[in-house]
Amino acid sequence: MTRRSLLDIFVDALFRLYSVPIVQRISRPLIDVLYRAYERFLYNQVVRCGIIPRHVAIIPDGNRRWARRRGFEVWKGHEHGYERIKQVLEWLYEIGVKVVTVYALSYENCMRRPKEELEKLFELARKGLRELIEGEIVDRYRVRVKVIGRLALVPPDIRELAKKLEEKTQHYNERFLNIAICYGGRQDIVDAVRKIVRDVLEGRMKLEEISEESIVKALSTGHLGSDGDPDLVIRTSGEMRISNFLLWQIAYSELYFCDVYWPEFRKIDLLRAIRSYQRRERRFGR
Repeated sequence: MTRRSLLDIFVDALFRLYSVPIVQRISRPLIDVLYRAYERFLYNQVVRCGIIPRHVAIIPDGNRRWARRRGFEVWKGHEHGYERIKQVLEWLYEIGVKVVTVYALSYENCMRRPKEELEKLFELARKGLRELIEGEIVDRYRVRVKVIGRLALVPPDIRELAKKLEEKTQHYNERFLNIAICYGGRQDIVDAVRKIVRDVLEGRMKLEEISEESIVKALSTGHLGSDGDPDLVIRTSGEMRISNFLLWQIAYSELYFCDVYWPEFRKIDLLRAIRSYQRRERRFGR
């Protein structure tokens, strides 16, 4: 887990105290003032440093545990998690991040989750794609959207929505959003190898031309180019693992593990993650 400053620890302890219902009722205005002041403090730190990661990848973990802890049905956690994703996208683009990749649904989720839960997740995917098509965030920030993953596993209407969204945003190149649905890092590499083998067999590529660069182009994130790998990967819920996410692409990414469930992820948590990134020395294996 990432080291925190004494101020961070104090603020977290204070917020936990104020989360007690009776304390919250008495002191809500004070909580709001303190939160805004601390958020502004973090924001100024991040902006002053000036080193904003170009590409942030997110593993939004903990929706189900958040729901169970509150006595909700599991799908309620996913609904709250989806709303949080929309907020975090706004925060990232406001700060100046150019590329965001969200692990919306893993390959393993699509293969192993109960049918009823999977249908709820697909319904959220439909909702999210429609809102991006009909909303204004992609136009305001000029975001090119790409849906990646084993899309043969999703219902046909979701594939159609993904295609429509990609066509709508194909001329934007200022910012990018990759939405990973039924995505797996191992499966991404397998699919890339298949493309390259097919090119070799059909004479479009020679065997000796296979390189790291050709593999990068064949991956589902190939549209981002050679500098498209994530600078920072954020995972919530306290779990410290990658879960088959962008395995090739994150070879030299900085990893940040946050101990809050995704529906509780706050702007201060994002700012702390970026501050942590700014304080690291990236060596790329050197």
